[in-house]
Amino acid sequence: MEIKLICSDIDGTLLNAERELSNKTISAFQNLKAKLPIVLISSRMPSAMKHLQAEIGISDLPIIAYNGGLILVDGEEKQSTCIEFDLLKAISKLNTDNLHLSFYNKDDWFAPQMDTWTEREINNTKVNPEIKSNAEVLDLWSASKTGAHKIMCMGDADSVEKIYSKLQNEFGQFLHLYRSKPTYIEIAPKQISKLSAIQFLAKEKYNLTLDKIMGFGDNYNDIEMLKSIGLGLAVANAKPEVKQVAHQTIGYAKEDGVADFLNSHFNFK
Repeated sequence: MEIKLICSDIDGTLLNAERELSNKTISAFQNLKAKLPIVLISSRMPSAMKHLQAEIGISDLPIIAYNGGLILVDGEEKQSTCIEFDLLKAISKLNTDNLHLSFYNKDDWFAPQMDTWTEREINNTKVNPEIKSNAEVLDLWSASKTGAHKIMCMGDADSVEKIYSKLQNEFGQFLHLYRSKPTYIEIAPKQISKLSAIQFLAKEKYNLTLDKIMGFGDNYNDIEMLKSIGLGLAVANAKPEVKQVAHQTIGYAKEDGVADFLNSHFNFK
């Protein structure tokens, strides 16, 4: 199989226990970058990905942010898909339990308060938000009808389950609802996915078919991508459903599973 592009998820796939790229992972990608383009693809915002690009030395390569909602090539926006403004208002009204809702657009992150959820996301992504209530953000965006590339809903598991059911019942036809944990929901536009973004980039940037792509992932939002590309690889800590569709399961993310696979596959020392 001739591989001409590498794409990889970040959280749960590339990072070690300190939520960082290990020296081994950096070295493996640096060995690879002269041979193949490497595209990071994540639910993160661009600024939470760019420092990882810089560590690897691939800052000149595309970024796929927000699970495919925003594609940047040469620093320019090539495709952008948001949750529409009126739908944001409706989602906000459903939040009767006062769960943490963070709104994201491009490199803007608006968190409603500096709470444990905000602090956890800062630690995970190395990015700081602007503190504004959901109502303040909606007021700020009202004139331009600005939408959100992503909403992060966080809180106690019972309340999150309740709003998940409401969102699915009322707006399921418009939204992707990803649940990486019982206390989290990542909310994104229905029409996008990591697969749709990879398809766009493969065609428009690299003139490749999907069978020439190798990719790594761990979670539900990686399933479509991994089963559709030439070599879809699940880390050992991936959800069972991800392992089921992947072509192969490799080592654990926190134990340099991706780096070890790359070093073996491409015969790096």
